[in-house]
Amino acid sequence: MELTALTTVIAEVKDHVLTITLNRPDRMNSFTNAMRGEFRDLWAYADATDDVHVVVLRASGDRAFSTGMDVKEGTYVAENPFSRRDPGADLSPKHNGCWKPLICAVQGMVAGGALYWLNEADIIIASEDAQFFDPHVSYGIVAALEPIGLAHRIPIGEVLRMALLGLDERMSAQRAHQIGFVSEVVARDELWGRAALLAERIAAKPAAAIQGTVRAIWESKDTGRSHALATAMSYTVIGNPIGKAQVDRSAVPTREFEIRGPA
Repeated sequence: MELTALTTVIAEVKDHVLTITLNRPDRMNSFTNAMRGEFRDLWAYADATDDVHVVVLRASGDRAFSTGMDVKEGTYVAENPFSRRDPGADLSPKHNGCWKPLICAVQGMVAGGALYWLNEADIIIASEDAQFFDPHVSYGIVAALEPIGLAHRIPIGEVLRMALLGLDERMSAQRAHQIGFVSEVVARDELWGRAALLAERIAAKPAAAIQGTVRAIWESKDTGRSHALATAMSYTVIGNPIGKAQVDRSAVPTREFEIRGPA
């Protein structure tokens, strides 16, 4: 896959970090069939490329991270109801078998189908102006796919409030932080730099340990406790010998660390 062939996003690999920038600011970075196809390719590329340890997803423009599907262009859904699949699945890394950690850095409006990315992100940070909402019901459309994914991240009452109020209310970045949806709120001009710093710190750790951690934790959400622990044990057997061989324990810092949150 040629990263330079992309049309709806900008993608660059540097220092083991794949940075993807949604690049349709004139259309609020809404997704199209072309973007769906490019994300399928990007997740396949990230999964197959050992040089990629972490993925950062961000968006160009000031008004929106993404407002979901491009309502002007629409997106393909098969006529045959038995052939239909969730169009947003193409946007989601875990749906596409990519277990490299995903950091989402969001600003402005984060609406509807944008939740496909956030629902499968490992870390979400937001600028102070970020606003989260789901407009589906305001347009007479059932809000189901995105809110169900969201219900696996935040309290169901918060999901229902967002889904049922539609365009009448937006969740602030501060509220999203309070309920654990985003892990950090920063000034707009610090957003991309902060995401890059987090990615740099994760990318510096053994990739096998990081990837196994992501997969074990996410897969545990789909199974019972005993099954999840048994699967997790198998991942430690697979990943630990690889990861430990890549670490000089005497060089691991033990005193330089950052406190997150208020003192």
